Amino acid sequence: MDKLKQMESFVSVATRGSLTAAANAEGVAPAIMGRRLDALEGRLGVKLLVRTTRRITLTHEGSAFLEDCQRLLADVANAEASVSAGGVKASGHLRITAPAGFGRRHVAPLIPKFRELHADVTISLNLSDRVVDIAGEGYDCAVRVGDMPDSSLVSVRLADNRRLCVATPKFLKQHGTPQHPQDLARLDCLVLSSDASQTRGWAFKVPKEGDTSEVIHFKPNGPMDCSDGQVLHDWCLAGYGLAWRSTWEVDAEIAAGRLVEVLQEYAAPPNGIYAVFPQRKHLPLRVRLWVDFLKHHYSQSGFWQS
Repeated sequence: MDKLKQMESFVSVATRGSLTAAANAEGVAPAIMGRRLDALEGRLGVKLLVRTTRRITLTHEGSAFLEDCQRLLADVANAEASVSAGGVKASGHLRITAPAGFGRRHVAPLIPKFRELHADVTISLNLSDRVVDIAGEGYDCAVRVGDMPDSSLVSVRLADNRRLCVATPKFLKQHGTPQHPQDLARLDCLVLSSDASQTRGWAFKVPKEGDTSEVIHFKPNGPMDCSDGQVLHDWCLAGYGLAWRSTWEVDAEIAAGRLVEVLQEYAAPPNGIYAVFPQRKHLPLRVRLWVDFLKHHYSQSGFWQS
């Protein structure tokens, strides 16, 4: 058992790149993780990790040993799962992070439903609009909306997401309906402040010569901006201007007639809603079941209008 715990601790520290993150994920003090690593290296007689105050890196021997440990731990987990609850009994603690607005609406309500199916899984949900370092901070999975930058993280596309330019019928009646993205320059637009996302501006697809088109980014100006997307949503519903919002935010209001989509013919191609995690190999069963659970719900046609 001591050998298995040492291996688990080594994998956790190596994949998260931090003693503190690994300790937080397990709920123990960093010193305990350090003693386990010291004991493992002493027993093997090799250095597996180079630890400094700033970072942790794997030695050549550590990289090779990490792959073996991950495979062995996965075999142990699969062996246990195969004899419990028909082979699909998940357990352990699941740490999830998601954007605040999206998470409140479309992640948090699903967590109690997931636990009804997997009662042995405990869950922590972090809602934050900053880009969380999921490996460094000890998260198992992140739900993210938008284009995924190149990184070492693994992502699974859960659903499409489009952004729409919307306003209330009253606002459009008073100020006119834009016919081209350039018309937004003369209208009040509600934008995220510069320290938030959407730094490139609002995206539109405009035609070029021939039958081609290109995506352009327009940075509108407006009398009010905010770092919180929910506030912009509320301002838009109150008739203070045009907003560029995701379908998951405004589909219900459009269906009810409270908001109207404009510039439909210039709508940019959809981006995605993703589940993101540090590695694909040897995912814990609870993470795989959670990702499958999200994908199932997000693929239902009526989910986003509910």
